[in-house]
Amino acid sequence: MFVDQARIIIRSGRGGDGAVHFHREKFVPRGGPDGGDGGRGGHIIFEVTTHLNTLSTFRHVTRFVAQDGGRGSKNNMSGKSAPDIIIKVPPGTMIYDAVSNELIGDLTDNGQQLTVAKGGRGGRGNQHFATSRRQAPRIAEKGEPGRERELKLELKLIADVAIVGVPNAGKSSLLAAVSNAKPKIADYPFTTLEPNLGVAEMDENTSLVLADIPGLIEGAHAGSGLGFDFLRHIQRTRAIIHILDGLSEDPLADFSQINSEMALFDPRLKNRPQVVALNKIDLPDVKARWPKIKVKLEKKGYKPLAISAVSGENVKELLWQASKQLAQAPTIEEKADLPIYKPPEDPREFQIERSGDGYVIKGAAIERAADMTYWEYEDSVRRFQQLMERLGVDDALRAAGILEGQIVYIKDYELIWED
Repeated sequence: MFVDQARIIIRSGRGGDGAVHFHREKFVPRGGPDGGDGGRGGHIIFEVTTHLNTLSTFRHVTRFVAQDGGRGSKNNMSGKSAPDIIIKVPPGTMIYDAVSNELIGDLTDNGQQLTVAKGGRGGRGNQHFATSRRQAPRIAEKGEPGRERELKLELKLIADVAIVGVPNAGKSSLLAAVSNAKPKIADYPFTTLEPNLGVAEMDENTSLVLADIPGLIEGAHAGSGLGFDFLRHIQRTRAIIHILDGLSEDPLADFSQINSEMALFDPRLKNRPQVVALNKIDLPDVKARWPKIKVKLEKKGYKPLAISAVSGENVKELLWQASKQLAQAPTIEEKADLPIYKPPEDPREFQIERSGDGYVIKGAAIERAADMTYWEYEDSVRRFQQLMERLGVDDALRAAGILEGQIVYIKDYELIWED
């Protein structure tokens, strides 16, 4: 089953906790601090592989959680870093933040990797907090929390040429005739319910990657028929083979309608070079009407061909014309899809809100510090208090009118204010 959209939840691993430990050895009653550091949590990484061509993997697996880093130990032994989770995706996968809809990455090349959530760093052991005045510190850091995100994946097939046309025009028949692709073919509309890729080998040095796009109807750009879900696959192609149905009541009206739908979906598509071909020329009725259709298309500036996907008539010439158009086509720059750079917010910023019997503090730095504090050790708590002073949280709470004994909430932690 072809799947070109998916939503998943990912979470990187938490860093391992640093250790509070003091060296113990016979005849050395007061050894120094030797608590080791925690290991790094696992990253979440996307990697492109040409072995995949759909996002069907994510129909059954929608959550990816990396392991946490190992705890630090005695004798300055660091915890083990967790393995990364590498998620394989096909070329052409675009990754968006599902909440902000911001484009995170556009993965196109085989082997290309993108880290979407870094694992938390390991907490430092108490070996790092020894000073000449504090030789036995009961201070260490817990591991940094991992990051959880909801992502939206969208696949745009990577092909040289898109084959477009109304339903039943013969697009799938053409793809089957020129490549090893085996699309479903039948004499009724909407036979093709998903895009199909095929490679046409024209000679030893020339080949074309073709994408058969499901039939487009009027209103496709707004979601009618099957077009809305598949128009995006035309965006990456640099040239178009436009197949006209020789048995249609008005092939020229079909031609105009398909071009309008593509332009309404993405204005840049109207500038894609097109090779136009009237299919089913092996039928007498189609052969009889071809001269008039040819003249009208030539007046529009095209050099149309009459082909038969069934008998193979003029099919090779069609491919060579498409190859020439492709060679002259400019490289596509999807500027509209690229993310706009935004300077990162200062993690030291925070907000204070009144909540019932106390105050809630929100901010990246203060919340991360709370998560990484060993609340059971007095030295660690004192260090957290010093951080609040440096960030200006204490002064801001006093300015907000906090009173002795009121509660300060930081994430899931509750602290009692003492001035």
